[in-house]
Amino acid sequence: MYIAVAGNIGSGKTTLTKMLARHYRWEPRFEAVEENPYLEDYYQNINRWSFNLEVYFLKERFRDLLAIQQADHTIIQDRTIYEGVNVFMKNNHDMGQLSDRDYDTCMELFEQMLQMVRLPDLMIYLRASVPHLVGNIQQRGRDYEQTIQLEYLENLNRRYDEFLLKHYRGRMLVVEKDPLDFEHQPKDFAKIVDRIDSTLFGLFPPSDNWPLNPPKSH
Repeated sequence: MYIAVAGNIGSGKTTLTKMLARHYRWEPRFEAVEENPYLEDYYQNINRWSFNLEVYFLKERFRDLLAIQQADHTIIQDRTIYEGVNVFMKNNHDMGQLSDRDYDTCMELFEQMLQMVRLPDLMIYLRASVPHLVGNIQQRGRDYEQTIQLEYLENLNRRYDEFLLKHYRGRMLVVEKDPLDFEHQPKDFAKIVDRIDSTLFGLFPPSDNWPLNPPKSH
């Protein structure tokens, strides 16, 4: 199987990916953030480095997807090519930080890639408010993230909801992150595991008093 964890910067994707990989004995795949040679330059001058950043991420995510599809075991991935394009790249374009020419080039490349890959068997969307994201970003203390503007995070959140809640066609589990501390509270992590078990394996009925999946917007 191919499982993916989606969510905005600071939503807890990497932590949840590690915990689920350990629990289910799945192989984790992480986004090459620290290794991205454009990331620090991007946060210093977004207009100048947007195209470079998007092409690099597109290349890395496509390479990961090809490897995932050839695997004979379950892999859980921290962020996907789908949100990379439909959330981050489209947001950069809409904010005027990626030119029409560069955006069209990336989209054409992405559409060609889609002919060779498939959707995840389950997309887990960690949905968090901007104050929650800011708190996590400050706590982990990555220097290049400290210059991220609130408007940028707000735009990304809107993009995530627009894409995943309205347009994404794959099987998805939405986790409202703000009230949870699955890293330090075993009961919170257990609730997520129970819902995954129910969705993937039909082992447990969905919880009536803890709705992980909010109604979809129309």
